[in-house]
Amino acid sequence: MLRKAEIERIEATLEEMFPEAFCELVHQNPFELVVAVALSAQATDVLVNKVTPDLFAAYPTPDRLAVAPVEEIEAKIKRLGLYRNKAKNIKALAHQLLVLHDGEVPTDRAGLEALPGVGRKTANVVLSVAFDVPAFAVDTHVERVSKRLGICRWKDNVTQVEQTLMKRFKRERWSKLHHQFIFFGRYHCKAQRPNCLECPLLDMCRDGKKRTKGLVPSLESE
Repeated sequence: MLRKAEIERIEATLEEMFPEAFCELVHQNPFELVVAVALSAQATDVLVNKVTPDLFAAYPTPDRLAVAPVEEIEAKIKRLGLYRNKAKNIKALAHQLLVLHDGEVPTDRAGLEALPGVGRKTANVVLSVAFDVPAFAVDTHVERVSKRLGICRWKDNVTQVEQTLMKRFKRERWSKLHHQFIFFGRYHCKAQRPNCLECPLLDMCRDGKKRTKGLVPSLESE
């Protein structure tokens, strides 16, 4: 387990590298956000942002989306993976918002997670971004970075990763750190080609040390 000083170093480094990290899914309100996050499963934010303008122009509110033919929804999001299931889910999500929440996105975790196509990660994003509720959403970037840096164990599942991150970092920092972890993983510590040789946290990174063995002699004895 990392020492407190090491956790503080990670936090300070992420703050220095990505002080303005933010949610890159383009949205205007909680409804658009929950739909966009639901669509982002197994898809990049860049691709989601390419399909949502037409989608939201056609169905700007839950009542419009709820009555839209699923085939029309599919056509608008066809570039996304699993688009057929996603079309059914967001249509059902809109219907449930109307029936159970007067067309408003619920502000509590239970209500969010009960929506079709919404899991814990999506709920965490909506809570933190739309409603300023501290949350630490774990996506592939957050999971990868937290394990490479030794904050979490390689064998930990996403729930265990989330619990560990919430325990090691202060609650008031969760939401911003979530975005900073994503930016770090998306633009620096990439899955296939991480920028190890220029990483300020290389000496802490288990994966990075293996990748740079023989290239950075000062790290081999650590």
